[in-house]
Amino acid sequence: MVPAMEETQIRLQSCPHCAAQMPQTAAFCPGCGRSMHAQPKAEGRVGPLPESIAGGLAYVSFIPAILFLFLEPYKSNRFVRFHSFQCLFACVAAIVIGAVLRLVSVALFIIPGLGPLLVLLVDVVVGLAALFVWLVLVVKAVQGEWFKLPLLGDFAERYSDPM
Repeated sequence: MVPAMEETQIRLQSCPHCAAQMPQTAAFCPGCGRSMHAQPKAEGRVGPLPESIAGGLAYVSFIPAILFLFLEPYKSNRFVRFHSFQCLFACVAAIVIGAVLRLVSVALFIIPGLGPLLVLLVDVVVGLAALFVWLVLVVKAVQGEWFKLPLLGDFAERYSDPM
């Protein structure tokens, strides 16, 4: 005889994106992988601009990001400060990665024939990756989302609280 197993009552919830069933304590949907914790979206206005547009403009270059950190009313808005700091940290990371790539390219040029081709290939791949990350950051900011880059986003979030 097999002992009767107790039925546990687990409360389920449906994913709003794909309708997959999961426990209410789930952090991510098993069907589509999206987070089950609702993140607030930027919907207000800051000065003459909507928050989402100001956040997207912060990624145009480091100049608007710095201006947003020093000018009222942008420096008081947490969403705009977050994207400005993330832009600045991403620019610093790009400079560091560029310097490392220059050092690696000097070493690769030692290889006759194949070295310059490897340098060109690495430069193109890294450049396309940087362009892709930049486009994702701009689009997510314009959509009003708090999209965080690994490591850099945590630092940006730490410094985004208005003083």
